[in-house]
Amino acid sequence: MITVGDFRIGAEEKEVINEVIKSGRISEGKYVKKFELEFAKKVGVKYCVALSSGTSALIAGLLSLIYSGKIKKGSKVITTPVTYIATSNAIMLCGLEPVYVDIDSKTFCITPENIEKLLKISDPEEYSLILPVHLMGYPCDMEEIVKIAQKYNLLVFEDAAQAHNTKIKGKNVGTFSIMADYSFYIAHNIQVGEMGAIVTDDKELAGLVRQIKANGRMCDCLECTRNQNKCPKEPVDDDNDPRFTHNIIGYNFKTMEFQAALGILQISKIEEIIKKRRENVKKLNEKLKNFENILQLPYYDENISYLAYPLVIKDTLKISRLKLRKELANNGIESRPLFGCIPTQQPAYSFLKDKYTGKLPVAENIGKNGFYIGCHQYLTENDIDYIGEIFKKILK
Repeated sequence: MITVGDFRIGAEEKEVINEVIKSGRISEGKYVKKFELEFAKKVGVKYCVALSSGTSALIAGLLSLIYSGKIKKGSKVITTPVTYIATSNAIMLCGLEPVYVDIDSKTFCITPENIEKLLKISDPEEYSLILPVHLMGYPCDMEEIVKIAQKYNLLVFEDAAQAHNTKIKGKNVGTFSIMADYSFYIAHNIQVGEMGAIVTDDKELAGLVRQIKANGRMCDCLECTRNQNKCPKEPVDDDNDPRFTHNIIGYNFKTMEFQAALGILQISKIEEIIKKRRENVKKLNEKLKNFENILQLPYYDENISYLAYPLVIKDTLKISRLKLRKELANNGIESRPLFGCIPTQQPAYSFLKDKYTGKLPVAENIGKNGFYIGCHQYLTENDIDYIGEIFKKILK
């Protein structure tokens, strides 16, 4: 089976896992701290907080904005209808209201034009945040989105879960806004299994995320000094321990040393990983170029860090997505649907269906006819040749 994503445990990975075991500590410790420092540096921000998943990073990030008073609970958040459902779930779970605008057919990203079109016919006071998603590694037009946010007095929170190292004019996505989340799920560009992160230049927000991920305990220090017998949060005149004194409501979103140790190794390989994925996208485009009348192929750009190889069926009379995906599976090529249009095609959000049906035509088409296969760094030349041959056999 040629999989959508893959992660292989080699000698280096075994070595770092053994180092964690030998250290005698598997809960958050020195490897998590080192990962946070290295990933912040790689992205180009001051602070990084590691969490248990990309979803927990989204929730903790949104809650930090609410707890800090930067956005209001119950306010509206402009976001994308086509992405993994975690983005919308986090918005809902934090007591905010997702509001969807249509996407660009090539990048699958919400557009500045659609954002401003919505705000012009709405009461901007009802909105607090724009939450764009850099889907499949494609960057949203952040420069224009930021301008619109400033015009309407909104904040921007980037969901960069699928876009590690994607750049806009040499600058990493995730650095155009007040904060961004990343995911290190098994199929992503940096892979550790399950882990997430919040990145930001705002010290207060970084501290709040640290509290939220540890059940709201008082400890918001970016560098713990307890091992030096110093703690700025420890009261002088009573016996309360700040690790067990909770001044806000939070969750257990802490991660473990194993994931962080693997993440440190992945950061050291990120340029190599992304280069290989780009090469695979280029090669797959070459293999499938004769079917551009049937399929929309992903556009190629040296600045994109590709999560996968997304395709959209243009000629649905020639073949349906269901039939094509079944034929691919029968020939050993795994694929996944491109998530679906959340308010009209996801059962959990059926309460929004009447409100949005017919209003998000591009998103509904992508949600119905979009899918993706792998472009990961473990694909071989033989794999790519085989993929080309199978598409030719199916679509001839």
